[in-house]
Amino acid sequence: MLTDPLFLVTALVAVTFLGLSKGGFAGVGMAATPLLALVLPPLQAAAILLPILLVQDVISVWVYRREWSAWNLKVLLPGALIGVVIAWALAAYVSDAAVRLLIGLIGVTFVLYTWFGPKPAELPPRPGAVAGVFWGSLAGFTSTLSQAGAPPFQVYVLPQKLPKMELVGTTAICFAAINAMKVAPYFALGQFSTEGLTTSLALLPFAVAVNFLGIWLVRRTPTALFYKIAYVLVFLISLELLRHGLFELLRT
Repeated sequence: MLTDPLFLVTALVAVTFLGLSKGGFAGVGMAATPLLALVLPPLQAAAILLPILLVQDVISVWVYRREWSAWNLKVLLPGALIGVVIAWALAAYVSDAAVRLLIGLIGVTFVLYTWFGPKPAELPPRPGAVAGVFWGSLAGFTSTLSQAGAPPFQVYVLPQKLPKMELVGTTAICFAAINAMKVAPYFALGQFSTEGLTTSLALLPFAVAVNFLGIWLVRRTPTALFYKIAYVLVFLISLELLRHGLFELLRT
């Protein structure tokens, strides 16, 4: 893989998306696996990116370790574990196109409702535990199958209007935990290979550098602009996943 120019260019762009996402621009990272899946089978692409994500998670969790929402993690992570287990059980039966279609539909509907739906109250809605477990399970499920857990997570968290750095820290810790949960299923599914792990190791220095770039950019982006960017990223990436999923389903 490392001698294939097309793979290298695609992988570097995918890792750049991951670094910016782990730095705090949550959502953009979900484009990484679909992009890499253009040149590799989707689950293999996800397995190559997972070791990189785990290293980036250590950096991001350390940087944002003092700024996170305990309530959100308490309800999202149990749900995420359920979603990871379900994805593990169904990995051989659920098509990548169906997963992309589901994620894209959720993301696009959520953003359009936020932009054009009824005006929200001045005070953010109080998050519910049942809803948190549900969206957490969906995030764990979609993250396991295609590293695209951001839209379900953001559907639950963004309307709460958390302080910017608290949102970034909660995102970092939540997905660090989800990525750790995915190691055992990926081993069980036989997705880790010597070639894949060597490729992950070769991409790692660049991934770490871009991670720090994302952290630097987030700290210098005003809160209002940060939220606007977050919604736009979720919308654009979800739209592309929706298009990609529909195209694949119609082609089969």
